[in-house]
Amino acid sequence: MNTPCLFVTLCINANFPQSPERPLALCHFVDQRKLPTDTRMPPGSLLLSTRCLCFVHQRSVDFLVFADHVTVSPIQCEDPAGGTEMTQVTTEPFGDVDEGSVEKWVLRSSLVTVEVLTLGCIIRSIRCSDRKGRVDDVVQGYDHLEGYASDRRYFGALVGRVANRIAGGRFVVDGVEYRLAVNNGPNALHGGLRGFNKAVWRAERVEDGVCLRHTSPDGDQGYPGEVQVAVTYTLKGGSLRSRYQASATRTSPINLTNHSYFNLAGQAVENVYDHEVSIQAQSYLPVDGTSIPTGEVRAVEGSPFDLRKPDLIGSLLKPLPGPGFDHNFCLASPGDPWALRPAARVCHPESGRVLEVSTSQPGVQFYTANFLDGSVVGKGGSRYAKHSSFCLETQSWPDAINKPSFPSCLLRPGEEYLHETTFSFSTV
Repeated sequence: MNTPCLFVTLCINANFPQSPERPLALCHFVDQRKLPTDTRMPPGSLLLSTRCLCFVHQRSVDFLVFADHVTVSPIQCEDPAGGTEMTQVTTEPFGDVDEGSVEKWVLRSSLVTVEVLTLGCIIRSIRCSDRKGRVDDVVQGYDHLEGYASDRRYFGALVGRVANRIAGGRFVVDGVEYRLAVNNGPNALHGGLRGFNKAVWRAERVEDGVCLRHTSPDGDQGYPGEVQVAVTYTLKGGSLRSRYQASATRTSPINLTNHSYFNLAGQAVENVYDHEVSIQAQSYLPVDGTSIPTGEVRAVEGSPFDLRKPDLIGSLLKPLPGPGFDHNFCLASPGDPWALRPAARVCHPESGRVLEVSTSQPGVQFYTANFLDGSVVGKGGSRYAKHSSFCLETQSWPDAINKPSFPSCLLRPGEEYLHETTFSFSTV
């Protein structure tokens, strides 16, 4: 097997200066010193070529370019034999909570770096470049474990056993009524008082990522049956895939999603009004005063909820009744076969960052952080205010357990719950 080397891709302007629209010629420089993945050069090392100086920073490479006619493209690391890039996966301790020790897993590709905590499968950080190569963290959260342990906003967390709201905190399965703790007005929200977001999950390395597992016992937060749950995060290039799996010993509702708060301008930027959003949904679910779907499936045509064409979030919020978006958009209908579908696209024109979401779930909850109020102190001392971020929670339709006409969220013994969601990051 050949020893992996560090490959650096450069874009050379053939006739400097050039307009961005004109094509760029490509060349490659391979440092002749062998750099196996497990013996990367330490921070501070320098790699020299005739055209540029490369500075090794942690496990990535930054460029200090001294040739006037050279611009740098995103780094592409490849196997010399022609194989595809391998994502680097590392882990380190992150602290302790009452439930046990918490680990931080880092997934690093050439384009994106993702940090995942074993507490609540939390996506703590997603770092990616803008069109000029500036790297920012684009998800909100906390610097330290204590913030996540006491968090009530679900920053970056996997939520379950049932994401979103269950009306009155009650439902009936096989003739038996189950009552849950209510934690959102009169309703049960995101799995209960101590849902999956507060559990410490067992983690193991997989190719290009990490698999996290949790056992939810019978009666957990009032839900029936023991449920074995796994989520696998894998990173390839600019795409982060989440694969959710579960099985149950008794029939139980289950609806898993990730609750990351995104700001493509950078997690500390005060609002997302200058982001363009589009959602590929022909219909949405109107809600009552407690955000429970009324049962109607309403066409988006001619309404403020028609997001099929890109528009600025700031413009879309103005005619909207209420504090902002917190609604399920219908990506599939009851009875539709399992399939990965385009769900949403968000672009921040100033930075050029783009987030595209695809999912096998029948819905996506678009939430514009309506209830952040500046009281949460996040990373770097940032205060997260109303509309400072957005969430795209791929999921089954809310309160489906109490709405027979909605796609079923019941998982029965012998069945497998399986859904996938991909967050893809790029620039324009």
